[in-house]
Amino acid sequence: MKILSPLISGLLLLLLTISPVTQADLYKWVDENGKIHYGDSPPDNAKLKKITGKVSSFSSVSVEPFVYDPELVTRRKNSKSVIMYSTSWCGYCKKAARHFRQKKIPFTEYDIEKSARAAREYKKLRGRGVPVILIGDRRMNGFDARTFDRIYYGKS
Repeated sequence: MKILSPLISGLLLLLLTISPVTQADLYKWVDENGKIHYGDSPPDNAKLKKITGKVSSFSSVSVEPFVYDPELVTRRKNSKSVIMYSTSWCGYCKKAARHFRQKKIPFTEYDIEKSARAAREYKKLRGRGVPVILIGDRRMNGFDARTFDRIYYGKS
């Protein structure tokens, strides 16, 4: 039995490494109660929106310097201008937009799934998730109100 155990373990490992990887389509739908669902097997009667691309919502926030390059981003009017690259389904994007409106902070929002120009700029920024927020010469990946306010208002 000791001889078969390593043999069986080796065969199982081999089968796992050569097994094909399947890729499923991802869909978004709203149920009869208005609740939004995501999954690869929606109900038959659901009105669907197929989700494409490789964009994810950031689960944590990072801040990094952003050097202005006219080839990368639309020119900003002043150092406190705020630009947000977002998607319609991103909860953090909605939270950020709501925060900007509540604080009366002017901002420009570009949906990277609805605008080809926004998608190109996002790609040039090497975006990996949403939101990507540009605040003057700083870049924020994700959204946290305290971190944003500290950057925008210059608080330490």
